[in-house]
Amino acid sequence: MAVYAGATRRASVEPRSSVAPRTRRPAAVTAEEPAVRRRTRTTTVRAGRRTSRVGIVLGGIAIAFVLGLFSLAQTVRVSATSFDIDQLIYERDRMSADEQQLRSDLSRLGSEPAIRKEAFDLGLSQLGDALVVPAR
Repeated sequence: MAVYAGATRRASVEPRSSVAPRTRRPAAVTAEEPAVRRRTRTTTVRAGRRTSRVGIVLGGIAIAFVLGLFSLAQTVRVSATSFDIDQLIYERDRMSADEQQLRSDLSRLGSEPAIRKEAFDLGLSQLGDALVVPAR
């Protein structure tokens, strides 16, 4: 085990914080103690806790997937709306044609010859001459 000059034991009671570790000032260099150069690597590098590129790539893929699903949902919604509009236009044209047919039927059947023919088909006959009743 190696012992470094100025090294102190970490208290086990001291809580670890998520903020950057405190840095100590190097002790004054004396003739007895040689100057020890401090390590320049950060604590996360020394502890082996580097950011994983795999995690970043997976996160990017997940975000791209969610954006793709959102785009697909919007496309489907636009297509459904377009289909509904086409159906409504077709229904309006059909109803307009039905209205025109009914108007022509009413015009044709409302004339006097059509009414007379309908009455004969039902078994009714034409009225005879008018009968005048003398007043008393």
